Amino acid sequence: MKAILIAGAVSLLVTLLGTRVAISALVKQGYGQLIRDDGPTSHHTKRGTPTMGGLVIILAVLVGYAASMLVTQTEPSASALLLLFLFCGLGLIGFLDDFIKIFKQRSLGLRSKAKLVGQTVIGLIFAILAINLEDAEGSTVITHAVSFTRDIPGWTLPSVALVIWVLLLIAGTSNGVNLTDGLDGLATGTCAMIFGAYVIINIWQSNQNCDTNPLVSKCYEVRDPLDLAVVASALMGACIGFLWWNAAPAKIFMGDTGSLSLGGAIAGLALMTRTELLLVVLGGLLVAITASVILQVGFFKATKGKRLFRMAPLQHHFELLGWAEVTIVVRFWLISALCVATGLGIFYAEWVASL
Repeated sequence: MKAILIAGAVSLLVTLLGTRVAISALVKQGYGQLIRDDGPTSHHTKRGTPTMGGLVIILAVLVGYAASMLVTQTEPSASALLLLFLFCGLGLIGFLDDFIKIFKQRSLGLRSKAKLVGQTVIGLIFAILAINLEDAEGSTVITHAVSFTRDIPGWTLPSVALVIWVLLLIAGTSNGVNLTDGLDGLATGTCAMIFGAYVIINIWQSNQNCDTNPLVSKCYEVRDPLDLAVVASALMGACIGFLWWNAAPAKIFMGDTGSLSLGGAIAGLALMTRTELLLVVLGGLLVAITASVILQVGFFKATKGKRLFRMAPLQHHFELLGWAEVTIVVRFWLISALCVATGLGIFYAEWVASL
């Protein structure tokens, strides 16, 4: 438990203090955000706001996790290291996207195909290692089963299908956070809530784990749950500290560097904690925003030019309806909080029902 508190506190302090330094450095370099011309006109005032703040989030998570390991004299687990690899790997893809936007002075960075290839390569390495790395008891980081609150009996995938499933989950979640990151503080606050939920889930799974408490009925066969809680705590702390500067009016944006890395970390936690389908509930806001884009594109093509929403993603639809940005963010946070609370309730209810 000490490691969890240290990781969260240190990462929060790093983003709280380090983001201020990053803002000054990025402003001096002229690394400001470019705004799409087809977006809401109110966003044009944000042109030039420093971006790539996700670099501070990544640094904070790594420092927070390292500090917790040093203070508690604990060795990092394979699960935590793999999760951090996925987190940093997707952050690198996002950084390249952000840097190209700034260097070439355009609102689009990496081409969609190049970004997808990068996500696929990182996800493929993660999937192969997660399937094959075994501990002394022969447990792997992820299993071949599809999970809800734990592995679903009979829903076992062959290796090729499992890798495809992992890639889809990583791509879907990272792009979901990326689409959500359209208003000041919206994605940061939403991710903080989801990571907070995974801190609770991992602590519970650690207390009821089959390795440490084999006599507990319906124990959880999750590998390294306590160490995953440490990483989740570092992620939550980093998001909260960054939110101080990212809340409206934002002094800095996380950019794709932050959104892709945070989305990858959420997907990794879902896979490692055996809560893949539960993520649909926990990340309900991410699902809704992603679905709004899919529906908009599908409706536009099916009706030859008509739009289902005034603009997608969903948050921009409400902007064009006249809602204030802060109003949208706070209300969407409330929706996200309800989704997280519902997901945790389902997770606990399954445990109670299994007794």
